[in-house]
Amino acid sequence: MESKPQKNEQMSKVRDMVEEIRIAMMTTVDDQGNLVSRPMAALQFDEEGNVWFFTQRTSPKVDQIEQNERRVNVAFASVSDADYVSISGVANEVDDRAKIDELWNPQAKAWFPKGKDDPELTLLKVHTQMAEYWDSNDSTMVRLFQQAAAVVTGNPPKMGENEKVYN
Repeated sequence: MESKPQKNEQMSKVRDMVEEIRIAMMTTVDDQGNLVSRPMAALQFDEEGNVWFFTQRTSPKVDQIEQNERRVNVAFASVSDADYVSISGVANEVDDRAKIDELWNPQAKAWFPKGKDDPELTLLKVHTQMAEYWDSNDSTMVRLFQQAAAVVTGNPPKMGENEKVYN
């Protein structure tokens, strides 16, 4: 995944975590009002706080985004590291062949066997409006000890850094 220096310096931590985790669950709202999530691979976190994804033009999520004020949530999780990021934002379908060329990678061919010239291939750009992250700097053993101590003392464990960032 490619990431770029952030114009909003507070977004740098979010960018670093997204770059490390890379796979997200993108949530949209379907026609019946249900929240629907699916895994997506982040391709780039640009300097404006946009997260870029490939998708199929005829994917239901593209219609769901258009029908529901383009609001989405993108959640990244690394359970083994106890690192989590939740991004609330606005998504847009972007048909930009130059940007597709820039972001194309060999792994994308698994999802788009016709390659980067596939007419079904399009981009989703999610502009981050608000992100919240939880970052544990402690090892698994320290986290387990903190959780065990919390059970005994009745005080919630301190599980790392938590911050909301607005873009």
